[in-house]
Amino acid sequence: MRHSAYVFDAYGTLFDVHAAVRRHAEAIGPDGQLLSDIWRAKQLEYSWVRTLMGAYVDFWQLTQQALDHAFARVPSADRSQRQNLLDAYWRLDCYPEVPSVLKALKAQGARLAILSNGSPAMLAAAVKSAGLDLVLDDVFSVDAIGKFKTDPAVYDIVTTALRVYPNAVSFQSSNRWDVAGAAKFGFRTVWINRAGQPDEYLDHPPSVILPSLGGLPNLG
Repeated sequence: MRHSAYVFDAYGTLFDVHAAVRRHAEAIGPDGQLLSDIWRAKQLEYSWVRTLMGAYVDFWQLTQQALDHAFARVPSADRSQRQNLLDAYWRLDCYPEVPSVLKALKAQGARLAILSNGSPAMLAAAVKSAGLDLVLDDVFSVDAIGKFKTDPAVYDIVTTALRVYPNAVSFQSSNRWDVAGAAKFGFRTVWINRAGQPDEYLDHPPSVILPSLGGLPNLG
């Protein structure tokens, strides 16, 4: 294989970040999707700002803080569902094609890993809940270095651990900013553009754009 390792972002790429709110949609109320959108946006914003500040806290703390902010912004949402949403975030649904894609890549001889902002405990729970623990070789968390994506040191976690050059790694993410950071680092990047968004960060383009992970095993 041209790429000896296939490395995946976790949240939004393998796991559906909106699954927690969707699971409790009826109890939350009619503005559940707005709550979920704000929750996700603030979660990411907090990670970027804290990295720039040099004030790292783990992703689980950011997830809780972001949800509290989302509830403050969406007063119609039933705040009594806070703990249910947090519990659900540890068992997010993976996208339907994920298990078969990972198994196909594994059958081709690829090494499979996650590289995520998530804390080790969060990732372990999500991976086990989705039944991916038997197919993944490695799960890398930014917690090891105390910085979030897109700091270059995050992507270096992979090359250092696997002892490979960046161009030996195919990196998949649904987050365009993450793809930009990985491309600048030197990975072959695959943008999983699930939402059909227009491109951005044009000076750091993805190597490939796919609507889902489904076509990945055929790329070579």
